[in-house]
Amino acid sequence: MIITEQKSFEEILRMLEPFNRIFIIGCGECSTVVQTGGEEQVKRMAERLRSVGKEVVGAVVVETPCDARILRRDTRNLKDAIESSDAILCMTCGAGVQDIVEHLKKPSIPALDTKFLGIIEHIGEFYERCRACGECILYETGGICPIVRCPKGMLNGPCGGMYEGKCEVGGYKRDCAWILIYNRLKELGMLDIYRAYRPPRDNSRLNVQPREVIWVKT
Repeated sequence: MIITEQKSFEEILRMLEPFNRIFIIGCGECSTVVQTGGEEQVKRMAERLRSVGKEVVGAVVVETPCDARILRRDTRNLKDAIESSDAILCMTCGAGVQDIVEHLKKPSIPALDTKFLGIIEHIGEFYERCRACGECILYETGGICPIVRCPKGMLNGPCGGMYEGKCEVGGYKRDCAWILIYNRLKELGMLDIYRAYRPPRDNSRLNVQPREVIWVKT
């Protein structure tokens, strides 16, 4: 799940200052779930913009705005309204904003800040669990990512800064990732994997930006 957080209304208005006629696009997946860009949030945003004198010419919650095919499908019958707008306010993650501006050819304003890939414990409680690092080792760590959960990103641990199962970073308030990994692997009967040494990460896999995955038929 891509976790997003809505920008302050003041910041949104600052970016929208040059534009009067606004079209709003929300996201039917991640932003809907985390309640930053679903039907209710889009409706509320439209009301707030109208209250300060902006003209909202239309709005839609696209099922998956970061998928160009679905973006085109869900906006096909709204071309006139979109074309008449000065700008699009995107209540989506950053990938959605980029897809929208590329395919709809309008200035596109991000209403949200994209925070991280995470899990949802309860509505309003979101926790980072993946950094999309390109070299997944979750099998070796019992499904607990040390790149995210360990503030030092250590591939072997715990380090000398652990005390009574807590991490020194942040004042011994968070659980040490490597203690969590040890306990999880013990629970799974996989401690032999824990004892294996992991060499330093090959960061060359991240040196070429932007990253891409292209399927090749075989």
